[in-house]
Amino acid sequence: MTYLMNTYNRFPITLVRGEGVWVFDTNEKAYLDFTAGVAVNVLGHAHPKLVTALKDQLEKLIHCSNLFWNKPQIELAELLSKHTLKGKVFFANSGAEANEAAIKIARKYGRMRNEKKVKILAAHNSFHGRTMGALTATGQPKYQEKFKPLVGGFDYFEFNNVEDLRSKMSDEVCAVFLEPIQGESGIIPATKEFLEEARKLCDEYDALLVFDEVQCGMGRTGKLFAYQRYGVEPDVLTVAKGLGGGVPIGAVVVNDRADVLEPGDHGSTFGGNPLACRAGVVVMEEITREEFLREVEEKGEHLMRRLKELKETYPQKIKDVRGMGLMVGVQFVEGVNNREMANKCLEEGLLLVPAGNNTLRFLPPLVVSWGEVDLAVNLFEKAIRN
Repeated sequence: MTYLMNTYNRFPITLVRGEGVWVFDTNEKAYLDFTAGVAVNVLGHAHPKLVTALKDQLEKLIHCSNLFWNKPQIELAELLSKHTLKGKVFFANSGAEANEAAIKIARKYGRMRNEKKVKILAAHNSFHGRTMGALTATGQPKYQEKFKPLVGGFDYFEFNNVEDLRSKMSDEVCAVFLEPIQGESGIIPATKEFLEEARKLCDEYDALLVFDEVQCGMGRTGKLFAYQRYGVEPDVLTVAKGLGGGVPIGAVVVNDRADVLEPGDHGSTFGGNPLACRAGVVVMEEITREEFLREVEEKGEHLMRRLKELKETYPQKIKDVRGMGLMVGVQFVEGVNNREMANKCLEEGLLLVPAGNNTLRFLPPLVVSWGEVDLAVNLFEKAIRN
């Protein structure tokens, strides 16, 4: 386009409206949306409760400074705290911003103990955002090279390798950053043993364990947050994407141990604004219903089962199927390009998200029906068969 910077490899359609799990382009062609805005639209498009709440809030208060309290912010903070770490919440506008805040929390925590305790460890092939601190935490040189010099004080370990993480730990480490499920790298779940050991090492070296659940959180795995499936609790939890159901919002939740920020340490003009927080309240109230999360888990198991059947049918094209809940990746064999496959799916009326490791991500709205799950798999098979 003439007026937009060339920062995205866009698909050749323009979307104008959505309804449930479906979106429509300028020609009114319908697409089954298994991208959900990259795990954002957890309640689908134009969800009646979300639309009603946002209309109501628009007529009351869209924005006010954080120099004052606002009711939706207080309500959302309480919901997040009670359902996670029972601690305090800071609101931002995105996952990258949430991770930047977590980096500052980790650095202050470390320096309160020792001026040299400032090192942050992050995993190879992780993704934590594109702002400078979050980019440095992202263990992928392909995203970093053009923007060096990066922020100092970071080192990297091999994901799911306990010995490598242990070898990098020291009294200078203030935090370990982890995605319980690496999303951008192709849906790579952590092992339970690895997360348990990360927790033990952080306790041993008095470092904060930070879980980035920007993509894998908000009900995506069948639990509210992925760490709850592993039974390993972090000190700091970063949240975004699905939290606002489509309205930009991010959050950092800390336990009592990591509650170190004071007035003047950090802030955000738009973070925690009434409109975004009102959206977050609706999303939290919907997805924390027990039956809602149970259905996400069951539909995810069904999706995984169907896709693994395709792997058996098309071994010359599909290398692996992995994931958890409604966060599933299909990795293709060498020679089959995931971007080309995404374009073929687009032609069939199915939207999927490319990821690393030559993978396509299945990230439907969490309100997807059983029939829509089956339809997506059928359309996917049609695309890979040709």
